[in-house]
Amino acid sequence: MKLSKLFALLFVLVFGLTMSLGVVVAQDGDDEEPTEEPTEEVMDEEAEEEETEWVPFCTEENRDEIAEREFFIPLISKGFQHQFWQAVKLGAEQAAEACGVTITFEGPESESQVDKQIEMLQTALDKNPDAIGFAALDSRAAIPLLERAQEEGIPVIAFDSGVDSDIPLTTAATDNVAAAALAADMMAELIGFEGEVAVIAHDQTSRTGIDRVTGFKERIEEAYPDIEIVDIQYGGGDHLRSTDLAKAIILAHPNLKGFFGANEGSAIGVLNAVVELGMEGEIVVIGYDSGLQQMEAVRSGVMAGAITQNPIGIGYRTVEAAVMALRGEELPEHIDTGFFYYTAENIDDEEIAALLYE
Repeated sequence: MKLSKLFALLFVLVFGLTMSLGVVVAQDGDDEEPTEEPTEEVMDEEAEEEETEWVPFCTEENRDEIAEREFFIPLISKGFQHQFWQAVKLGAEQAAEACGVTITFEGPESESQVDKQIEMLQTALDKNPDAIGFAALDSRAAIPLLERAQEEGIPVIAFDSGVDSDIPLTTAATDNVAAAALAADMMAELIGFEGEVAVIAHDQTSRTGIDRVTGFKERIEEAYPDIEIVDIQYGGGDHLRSTDLAKAIILAHPNLKGFFGANEGSAIGVLNAVVELGMEGEIVVIGYDSGLQQMEAVRSGVMAGAITQNPIGIGYRTVEAAVMALRGEELPEHIDTGFFYYTAENIDDEEIAALLYE
């Protein structure tokens, strides 16, 4: 593909959006229901904060100069089994082509395999890379290896999930606390601001797992006193395990009105449980990410809606940030790649459709 076409594709499909995609959440009340109920207009309003438009660093003008350096940048992701990671990989490959660098992209078979991911990180460092991208399954376990990277002068770019360290020069990721809070707002509206809800998340160790549960839980507790979160379970991102957990929760709580699945595997598990128990239309399901099964469920109404991230953007900005670091450019502490809440009504809108993957 010619570079000019590549850049055009990136702008149309991914980065026509600003760095911070528009989302607004309702204001907290003391112990009362919100005076202004959140509506689906919240999905399309722009954030009030001043926004900065993203401009690609790698261009046709500087590509040859960058390519002469023959930079090698391995990326270690949290997994490989979900389509989300394939979309992140696609974005990383697009950036590698645009910048004229060589990348690799790998992750463990399951998002519960922390030890396997650490081995992959070790192997990548042993290859003496110029920079490295890392999406941590455990926000603390990889710190010793990241300290080694720092000592060896290898820039580290975190993506999707950060680590509890200031070693990464930046983190390209969704604001997962804000995104999960929006999911809580949508859930509250759909169940009438009262009743029992539950959560299935992928883990308690990664930054995304922690932040999504925190964002949802704290929003419910702060803004919706008549809603009770009756259970939070962790299925390791595995849809089969998540299905079993969701079934057990539904059977234990016959009055359950809503269920939040905090990543692709978790959301598919919740969907499976609701369908297998014949509870379609009785339990409001809100998911996270996309994938064919979630998209079909949103279109059919079995799933009320879901949060979509910008996975292609996460991959692209990770590689781009690594190149910028190697070129001595200053990086922000956080690269916010944005999110939207999508339903059957807006799933085909241009700005939403560009971020979804099957």
